[in-house]
Amino acid sequence: SGAGSGEAALEDNPFYGKYRHKIQELRRSSPDVFESRMEKRSEVKKQPVGYSNQGEFIRCMEEKARSADGLGTKMSKGGFTKDKTLDSILNVEMVKGKSAEEIKQIWNQYFSAKDTVYAVIPAEKFDLIWKRAQKCPSFLYALPRKEGYEFFVGQWSGTELHFTSLINIQTQGETAPSQLILYHYPELQKEKGIVLMTAEMDSKFLVVREAQCLANQVQLFYATDRSQTYELVETFNHRSSEFKYMSVIAELEQSGLGRELRPGQVSDKS
Repeated sequence: SGAGSGEAALEDNPFYGKYRHKIQELRRSSPDVFESRMEKRSEVKKQPVGYSNQGEFIRCMEEKARSADGLGTKMSKGGFTKDKTLDSILNVEMVKGKSAEEIKQIWNQYFSAKDTVYAVIPAEKFDLIWKRAQKCPSFLYALPRKEGYEFFVGQWSGTELHFTSLINIQTQGETAPSQLILYHYPELQKEKGIVLMTAEMDSKFLVVREAQCLANQVQLFYATDRSQTYELVETFNHRSSEFKYMSVIAELEQSGLGRELRPGQVSDKS
């Protein structure tokens, strides 16, 4: 049956092992849901290699972002902070009198001691990312792994950017929890010309270097001045049948991002 072949294809995926337990749990607790997802997967498999109908995954992500309390409950369950405000991290009133450069130093110094991803983004660069995120709220990112590449869908929800691995979306649909969230704070954008960013991640799935690679790809694809690079984002959102996974990998390899994640090239710096 179609379900059986979909299941075999799923087991071929080198990342299947990591999610085997979740998949078997789904099979036991909701056999109907499992079967229908496997059938959907085998339909996707029938398409030409290198092409993928992303519509279904994008819909899942959008439903997830829209569900009023869905994200909140899932986030708190996954160890993420609900409503993570800038005030909860930084005394905004106190830094009003400081220059952009001083705030940048405070932000970098504070987070350099923590095991996480952070950045200070120039206002004009964030403007471009933000304008594009309104038109193209999701994208497929590739993370170099020993076995090849693992794909993650990044979905904007307000100024938060949620990442979930593609295999999780394929097996869990819109209930797939976020594994990395990038928080962008535009409160000081007008006055100081900077946007502050920090992140939370599920350390069972990602280490800081990998989360950093995904964060850097947001700049690569959303803040680029190369029209053919941003065109990949537009294709993913608006012409999903033409989207090719391999284009993302080609762009990533050309940029040199994630090179240090390759086995044999890992630097001693963690």
